[in-house]
Amino acid sequence: MNFSPLPSVDAASVPADALVLDVREDNEWEAGHVEGAVHVPMSDFVARFGEVTEAVAEHGRAYVMCRVGGRSAQVTQYLVQQGFDAVNVDGGMIAWDGAGRPMVTGSGSPAFVL
Repeated sequence: MNFSPLPSVDAASVPADALVLDVREDNEWEAGHVEGAVHVPMSDFVARFGEVTEAVAEHGRAYVMCRVGGRSAQVTQYLVQQGFDAVNVDGGMIAWDGAGRPMVTGSGSPAFVL
């Protein structure tokens, strides 16, 4: 079996035009997210896999994000096993916020990490 380390990157290194795949649940997403990110909750991931693969194919690489990096690591591993170029964002949205990267909400209220 191949237990190669999971490809990962720190939040500060994610390119501004990158495809960010946010796998957090709806309430977490609504509190604050990366502008332009694709939101597919981990609980919906298998059902919406075609949508995810289309987005990854279009952008070339997916930067997978959750709150701290656990759920996104599982999704990243799955994508990599399916032959996609995916990297886990270390520390997730907590690290993103900590790095001073911008966040938005759908409602226009101040964004925060739930």
